[in-house]
Amino acid sequence: MLEPEEERVMKMVLEEGIMKTKMIVEGNQEVKFTTEEYQRLHQCVFDLHSASYRNNSHWLLERFVKSLEESINSAVLPSFVDKHDALLLRELILMWSNYKLMTKWLCKFFESIDRHFVPKICYCSLTDISNKSFHDLVFKDFYVKFQDVALSLINQERMGLHIDCSSLKNVFLVFMEMHKHTGITYYEGFESVMLEQTSSYYCQMAQQWLSHGSPADYVQKVYWCLEQEAERAGRYFPSGTQPKLLKVVKQQLVYDILDKLVEKQRPEKCSFVTDFYQEMLSKCANMTLQEGSYWTTEEWLSALLTSSSVFPLS
Repeated sequence: MLEPEEERVMKMVLEEGIMKTKMIVEGNQEVKFTTEEYQRLHQCVFDLHSASYRNNSHWLLERFVKSLEESINSAVLPSFVDKHDALLLRELILMWSNYKLMTKWLCKFFESIDRHFVPKICYCSLTDISNKSFHDLVFKDFYVKFQDVALSLINQERMGLHIDCSSLKNVFLVFMEMHKHTGITYYEGFESVMLEQTSSYYCQMAQQWLSHGSPADYVQKVYWCLEQEAERAGRYFPSGTQPKLLKVVKQQLVYDILDKLVEKQRPEKCSFVTDFYQEMLSKCANMTLQEGSYWTTEEWLSALLTSSSVFPLS
């Protein structure tokens, strides 16, 4: 049984611990709790929880949730103000990392209610509550903006600009973590939009290249784009996205345009067997060309893509 003064002191100690954890989400990752501090805070929660006749267990849970909301409203949300492009993604990654570190300490302090009280009331853990708070108060409202920035950066890279690939890779991991915590397929939603935009982009490129260049130039651009997209996928997309991305690119640049490309080649009566193509085929597709042989556009593309270990047709 706790005396009122003992309870007041314990709550005051707990408040000091909570305020210290808030410093983590505010950017002070050097915040540490000594063994003595941890044990004292843990004991305070345990003792308050044990004095159930004062309904302290409900108060402790409410205080835990409120501490999350306070940190999000005072530190996380304001950090996104005036942030754009890659800076916004970096801020999300940083805040999510800081938030998880903060909640890790809070969950340790509130372990006694996490084990004996929360599952009976909420049917979940304090970690689940922490993740849901971040999702509901931050990620859900900003997701479309995060997605738009990611799509914009990918398009910028396609145009030859340098982008922050590390931030893209890490933000996709955040998308997947949110899926794990909420069941909402955030990354799959992004992937679907990205593939749709990629298809539209390369459809336009195919028409443009076919209208303003020779078949030989077109074939060279197809190979270059496939190579670039494969490298791009390896830099920041989860592994399952690469085959989907390459399938979309090949569909627009090869399969959907092949008949037009063959028709364009015929009146030019040109051969694709030059020293450049021989070297490319030999190097990239491991093919040996007979001197003086003649290849049509269709044969060239089909042979290149079929024999290449990087871009198989299947």
